[in-house]
Amino acid sequence: MLAIQESKWRDNQSPYEDCDELEYEAAHLGSTQWNGAAIASRVGLAEVELAFPDQPGFDKNAGESLIPTPVVESRAIGATCGGVRVWSLYVPNGRALGDPHYAYKLEWLATLRDNAARWLAEDPQAKIALVGDWNIAPTDDDVWSPEFFAGKTHTSQPERDAFTAVLDAGFADVMRPFAPGPGVYTYWDYTQLRFPRKEGMRIDFVLASPALAATVTDAVVDREERKGKGASDHAPVIAEFTG
Repeated sequence: MLAIQESKWRDNQSPYEDCDELEYEAAHLGSTQWNGAAIASRVGLAEVELAFPDQPGFDKNAGESLIPTPVVESRAIGATCGGVRVWSLYVPNGRALGDPHYAYKLEWLATLRDNAARWLAEDPQAKIALVGDWNIAPTDDDVWSPEFFAGKTHTSQPERDAFTAVLDAGFADVMRPFAPGPGVYTYWDYTQLRFPRKEGMRIDFVLASPALAATVTDAVVDREERKGKGASDHAPVIAEFTG
């Protein structure tokens, strides 16, 4: 299964034919040149949802507060793949502390957490993967310089608390047991030679429900994919499961 975020495709631009040639079924959500999320699977793809229940929206023209009827952005798509409920998630960036987008980010995460807790309450044995770009570095070990990020998004306490709330709902960061300590990053800014200087952040995660986490056999960051011309500023997070 492959989960993609920030595709920046409209649905009519999605490479479904290429997926077919590679024997993947694919589902994509995208309406503009911004955002976008997709899932591709070789083990089946069913029960597609284009947002999680009550997913908050945002108006890009909002001033100091959210408007009453904001637009739900293309940030979450769910599908059942081989018995696993996969959510490909592109969490809002937040932009800056005090920005309306920051309040939106926290509301978005709180609603996701409520849904995740409900899914497990309804079926404690459910295999669920919350996968994607969370735009949060949950600990100081997940950034190259805590001092550099002081007073900025991605490392603020409310964002970290929101991430921890998802873990407390019963989900596990499956990569950490296989890659402990500082220096394990998934994102490096294009500017200031961040990648060759190893100045990155760990903001991309596979969070698994208990039943799924119990089957994980390995998890790594494919740092090699960040190299070369035209590479994404994110590296893939790869998790392997049995059963």
